[in-house]
Amino acid sequence: MKRTITPRLRTLVLLFLAVTGALLAGAGPASAHAALTGSDPSQGVVVPKAPDQVSLTFSENVSMNDNSLRVLDPQGKRVDKGKPTNLSGTTYGVQLKSGLGKGTYTVAYQVVSADSHPVAGAYTFSVGAPSRTVASVGDQDAGGGVVGWLYGFGRYMSYAGYIVLVGGAAFVLACWQRGSGVRAMQRLVVGGWLTLTAATLWLLLLRGSYTTSGSVGDIFDLNLLGQVLQTKPGAALVSRLLLLAAAALFIAVLFGAYDKREEEDEKRDLTFGLAIGGTVVAAGLAASWAMAEHASTGLQPGIAMPVDVLHLLAVATWLGGLTALLVALYRAPADTPVDAAAVHRFSRVAFGSVLALVATGIYQSWRQLGSWSAFTDTTYGQLLLVKIGLVALLVGIASISRRWTGRLADPAVTEAATEAATAEEETAEVEEKEKVKASAATKEAAVKSGAKVSGKVSGTSGSPGRSSSADDDSPERAAQLARQQAAVDSAWQKRVRDADPTRFGLRRSVLAEAGVAVVLLAVTTVLTQTEPGRTEQEAKAATAASSSSSSASDSSGGALTLDMSFDTGGTDGKGVVRVDLDPATVGSNEMHVYVQRPNGRAFDIPEVKVAFTLAAKNLGPLPVAPDHVTTGHWAANGVQIPMAGDWKVSVTVRTSDIDQVTVSKNAQIG
Repeated sequence: MKRTITPRLRTLVLLFLAVTGALLAGAGPASAHAALTGSDPSQGVVVPKAPDQVSLTFSENVSMNDNSLRVLDPQGKRVDKGKPTNLSGTTYGVQLKSGLGKGTYTVAYQVVSADSHPVAGAYTFSVGAPSRTVASVGDQDAGGGVVGWLYGFGRYMSYAGYIVLVGGAAFVLACWQRGSGVRAMQRLVVGGWLTLTAATLWLLLLRGSYTTSGSVGDIFDLNLLGQVLQTKPGAALVSRLLLLAAAALFIAVLFGAYDKREEEDEKRDLTFGLAIGGTVVAAGLAASWAMAEHASTGLQPGIAMPVDVLHLLAVATWLGGLTALLVALYRAPADTPVDAAAVHRFSRVAFGSVLALVATGIYQSWRQLGSWSAFTDTTYGQLLLVKIGLVALLVGIASISRRWTGRLADPAVTEAATEAATAEEETAEVEEKEKVKASAATKEAAVKSGAKVSGKVSGTSGSPGRSSSADDDSPERAAQLARQQAAVDSAWQKRVRDADPTRFGLRRSVLAEAGVAVVLLAVTTVLTQTEPGRTEQEAKAATAASSSSSSASDSSGGALTLDMSFDTGGTDGKGVVRVDLDPATVGSNEMHVYVQRPNGRAFDIPEVKVAFTLAAKNLGPLPVAPDHVTTGHWAANGVQIPMAGDWKVSVTVRTSDIDQVTVSKNAQIG
């Protein structure tokens, strides 16, 4: 009999696709995990003569290629020479050509952080005096666009494949050894292996374009692929493929020789061997993530990587085992149902996995956040709160499943369910026999009637009846009837099994767990692409310190620098606006306005307006509309300050057609 997908499983698949699309589409570009914390020359500064080199300092080590660091003159031509080099620690630089003239220069960078994510940005400095520039690098959108979305989807599928592969195999080996012969379980584990393998190959192809141009046309560029293979993330993906070859051998033994082994001693020895080998392969696959992402850089990497491996193993054992249990409850054949002992064993395994998950999660949260304020002040912390809430919800539903498991293992409940099933079986058998008798009587009457009519016409009464009987007694007809009867018996046994209220309740609670797990996995995938809270706060502190230093330096020479945070409430509506006024005195002044994201990267917005108000003299507001110079940079010359005093400097920032806010600060001018 042909199997069909149940409505609940169909709903779960649709939920998986909807959540994946919504989160990945809304995630936008992958947030940089290394932030620019300093530069020389610094952003917006005016230097008397052209420097020999430009240097950038990041919050962690980054990798560069020949085009990672570019310097453009006011005409948009490159003036850097040679390859970028590591000057010291996390500071990188590139030499500049000699004889550079006056004007505004643009520095554009695109690098890959130590945890494998692309980082891009741009800023300007001036030699002698600011000028207009035609250099345009756009809004540095590293890791965004179509390629960024495809890469994020590939990451999601790789996590999903790993969880199903490891968790499904662990469920069969540790909880339900009879499941090794169940076709649905075999398809589940093999499907997890195929998904992880395909996703790994997909990520390997996308990696070059994802970290450089972001162009779909560069996905199959063999030169980029060769460069990727020489990087740490590329090596991690290749090692994952090699481990998947070992995993294929493990699957072949689990569903081949292991399933056919009948002697208890031999099967016990093979179980032990498969458990050891499977654990090694599963840990190796988990390490392919740990060695190239968050855990491999930052604070205590020597401790963080093993903890990350244990965290992934716990997640896979719990959620992957949950998926396997769901498949067993819904798709296992009637003659091989998942028994109460298997469900009870998985309940214990899941409880241990949750304990490991909580312990490793606490350490990871401390490591990535560093402070309580980061929970609410950073995107990473906010996503982590969502994840914690989903885990709590999942644990709550799991507690309901444990209660159903206890009832399933209760002999009294099992005996009552068996008696009810037996009574229903006897009733159904009587009804089936009555239907068969009625069908046979109807058929016999039809045959006799046909024989009489045929006899009157041909004069050979009874021959058609004998022919029909012969057809009914043919081997083909007998085989067809046997198949139909087997299908009916199987469907009836499944119906009787599903009528058990305890098993029905367990199925519903496990299905609810799986639904929450789908959302949890999507949030986790986005979390791995988000800048850790500790890094974001350190970058903000470094930027603030740099701004304070720049402000103090400028103040000693008569210039004024004001930094103001803004939030328009819309998409990409948060940032910092900086106003530089030189010489900040009565009369004509030169003004520069810079707009940055919270992580320090310059970005463009539709409109920036500035106004000066001297409330003590009831003067103003005096509006100024600066001209756009380059990405995140506006300027205006001849800004007139009529008298000295405590001026209110207001900046109106518009990030979309409807999202706008005005921020202000007071400063002594003149």
